[in-house]
Parts: sequence; C-alpha cells; structure tokens
Amino acid sequence: MSRAKKIDTSFLGVALAWLAVLAWLFLITPENRDGGFGWTVPMVQQGWMAWVVPTALFFHIIAGLLLVFSYLGLRFPETPSRGILGIETTRGDRLFISLLGSAWINLAWLGLIGAQQWMALIVCLIFAAAVFRWV
Repeated sequence: MSRAKKIDTSFLGVALAWLAVLAWLFLITPENRDGGFGWTVPMVQQGWMAWVVPTALFFHIIAGLLLVFSYLGLRFPETPSRGILGIETTRGDRLFISLLGSAWINLAWLGLIGAQQWMALIVCLIFAAAVFRWV
C-alpha cells in the first residue's frame, strides 16, 4: 500500500469520526420550551460556560479545518510563498491569519454595530478569501 493510500485511508477514518461527533452534537441538542430545536438553550445546565449549539459548532468547525489542512499538508506538500505582507506563508499560516483577523472583525462588528452578527460572517469569508489569495 502506497504512502498516499495510507494517508487517504487514515484521514477518511478521522473524517468519519468527525462527522459522527457532529451528528451526536445535534442529537444531544436540548429542546426549547416549545419543543423545537434549542439553538440557544444551554447544553449543560448549571455549567461554568454557556455551551450552546453555536459555541460547540464553532470549535467543531475549527477542529475540522485543522483536520483538512493537516491532510492537505501531508498529501500535497507545498513550499512557502511570499505575498503582499512580504513574509513567507504556508496554507496553515494563512488559515491562522484568517482566523485571527476574523476574530477581530467579529469583535469590532459586535462593538460597533451589535446585532446582525451573521453579516460579519460574510465580511470574514471575504477577508479569508483575500488572505488566501494575496497573503
């Protein structure tokens, strides 16, 4: 079995486990008072942190991104490239810059505009596309 096949098989197993955890997350989501999907109902009652579905999804998506970028790094190695910042960056560096910039964009949006946080997601996606294209 070639190295690429081993990597593909290993990451397929990890991806299936990741999807299983995602399905489990939605299965354990509590219901709201009306019996519907409890998007903002705490998942752990009397817990030290407000673990609601969006918070859990955020960390789950970050874990998924790390899995995808690990796979890409092993399967398709790259050489660092130099962008408009003048520093050499790899895919992982650009992901980190995108995530860090998105955090600042969301904080600024929350402080300056407040509501409509989903529109900040659109700004963050545009920012991430620009980082991966030009940085």
